[in-house]
Amino acid sequence: MSCSTSPKGIAAIVGVGPKLGRSVARKFAHEGYTVAILARDLGKRFLSPLSLVLPIEFDAPPFPFPFLLSRFADEIACEAKAQVFAIRIDCSDSKSVRGAFEGVLSLGFVEVLVYNACEPPVTCPPTNFTAITVESFERSLAVSAVGAFHCAQQVGMHRPICSRMHPPHRPLDELGNLVR
Repeated sequence: MSCSTSPKGIAAIVGVGPKLGRSVARKFAHEGYTVAILARDLGKRFLSPLSLVLPIEFDAPPFPFPFLLSRFADEIACEAKAQVFAIRIDCSDSKSVRGAFEGVLSLGFVEVLVYNACEPPVTCPPTNFTAITVESFERSLAVSAVGAFHCAQQVGMHRPICSRMHPPHRPLDELGNLVR
């Protein structure tokens, strides 16, 4: 495993899109972390925030109109002068999560894990509650709850036994509390 060049370690941001995930990744990069941004589709096209408010005839946006998610890493890295890596992940698939975190953990130890992935069980605009199918709801749970568990598990399995949070001379009980 190679070490991160950042003394603060790795911030892994799961579920990066054009708004919140991207902003969180940007913040950690500016704070000096090496950042791994993870998303389901690195080539997914998002409309820029301006595309929602600008008239169609507006022809000179200040940035490319459809963003490619894979460009977020380059954009943030240039702006923050930090290392930012884009990694594909499907949070509903435990094999994909393991594979993605092999890549993340090759950068160093993950100090921060932010889980922002979701799969809404309804389409936009929302339909009524009774129109949500069981399959759609289960997919939503697989991404939002089970995916978060798998990601946390991958990070937890690779944490050093002697971390800054609990020194080796203070044992922990089965719930993670310090034993007196």
